[in-house]
Amino acid sequence: MKQKIKFKLLVLAILLFGFLSSNAQDPNRFKGYVDELYNKEYDFNPDKKLLVFTGSSSVLMWKDVPDYFPEYNVINNGFGGSHFSDLIYFYDKLITKNTPDILFIYEGDNDISAGKKPSKIFKEAKGLVAMIKADLPKTKIVFIAPKPSIARWNLKKDYNKLNKKLAKLCKKQDNVEFANVWEIMLDENGKVYTDIFIEDGLHMNKKGYDLWAKVIGEFLK
Repeated sequence: MKQKIKFKLLVLAILLFGFLSSNAQDPNRFKGYVDELYNKEYDFNPDKKLLVFTGSSSVLMWKDVPDYFPEYNVINNGFGGSHFSDLIYFYDKLITKNTPDILFIYEGDNDISAGKKPSKIFKEAKGLVAMIKADLPKTKIVFIAPKPSIARWNLKKDYNKLNKKLAKLCKKQDNVEFANVWEIMLDENGKVYTDIFIEDGLHMNKKGYDLWAKVIGEFLK
C-alpha cells in the first residue's frame, strides 16, 4: 500500500510540474461543479456493473447516456471545457471515488484546440493510465478518441496524431482499450458528417451520440 501511495505521489508530482511549466489553465475553475459531481448520490442496482464516463463537454452533454446502456449503472462525470490536466487534478473526485468496472475517458479535444502538442497530451494520458492501474487494477479503461468536428476540422492532423498515439498506448497496456469514434463520424469521402452536430458545429446531437453508442457498445459485450 505504501508503495502504491509513493508511486501515485511521484506520478502526480511529475504531471503537476508539467502543468506549471505549460499552458495549462487553472483547474480550480471547475472546483464548484466537480464538487457537485463528487457529492451526488446514486440509488444503483447492486447487481449491475458500473460504468463511469468522464471528460470534457462531449461527455457532459450526453445527458441520456444511461438510457443507452440500461443493463449497467451509469455515472456521467463530464465537465465541459476540461483538459487531460484537469481530469488528473480532480482524479480522486471523478475517477477513484466510484471504483468503476469500466471507465470511459474523453479528453484531448480541448487540449488540441488550445494548441497543446499531441506528444505532450499523450504523456499526460500515459501518466493517468499509470495512476488508475495503481489504484484501480481491476477497472477496464477505455479512451474515447478525440472526435472530428466541423468547428475544429482545420486541426484534424493534430487530432489524428493524438489518436494514433492513444491507440498505440492502449495496444501496449492490459485492460486498456481505444474506442475509435473518429472513423464512424466520417462519410465515404472522409469528411465529417454535418448533420450530427448542433448549431455550434462542435457538440453533437442525438445522431452523433447514436454513432458513439455503436462504438462504445462493442466494449460492453
